Amino acid sequence: MILSLIYQTIIIVILLTFSFGPAFFALINTGIKHGYKSGGLLAAGVVFSDLFVCMIVVFMVHYGAINFLQDEKNQRFAGIIAGIILIVFGAFYFKKPITKSEESIEIKTPSPVLLLLKGFFLNLFNPAVWFLWLGNVTAVGKTFSYSVVKMIIYFSIVLGMVLLVELFKVFLAGKIKKFLTDKIMHAVNYVTGSALVLFGIILIYNHFFEN
Repeated sequence: MILSLIYQTIIIVILLTFSFGPAFFALINTGIKHGYKSGGLLAAGVVFSDLFVCMIVVFMVHYGAINFLQDEKNQRFAGIIAGIILIVFGAFYFKKPITKSEESIEIKTPSPVLLLLKGFFLNLFNPAVWFLWLGNVTAVGKTFSYSVVKMIIYFSIVLGMVLLVELFKVFLAGKIKKFLTDKIMHAVNYVTGSALVLFGIILIYNHFFEN
């Protein structure tokens, strides 16, 4: 059982930290543009969001209300709303970034609260996150006989490990900032914005046009 739990823990950490979703691109972009502290706050928001979703799914599985997540109408509504939100988030990245010469005059660092909220909601409104946690809770729940307390303790520890990995990613992103030119920074913004818009369009298409 211990070896199985270790294996599942490794898989969950890898899935959460190296899934190339909207939060991943936003996290790297923030780490490069604004440094370790800002990127760390965004990462904390993402992990808090994972914890929030995890807790909801744990209680839904425990009380047999999982059909709510699997209902096609609910999935369609959530997917369309999430797609619109991701497109709006992505559009902001197409704004012309501040150049290095302008940074010496005015440095615009996002508010810590806004960074936390951005990470939280960017992750929260990604339907894939909910189904990922549904899979995680279902897989690990059997090991703990679906005990709410045991699952909460276990997943809290796992998410602590995830946060450490996310902070390391932000640290690496911040280290390469000094090697980036204005053109490259603009390209980073463009790639991040395009990725978020693309995720949004795919969500809307999959949950509206294919139904």
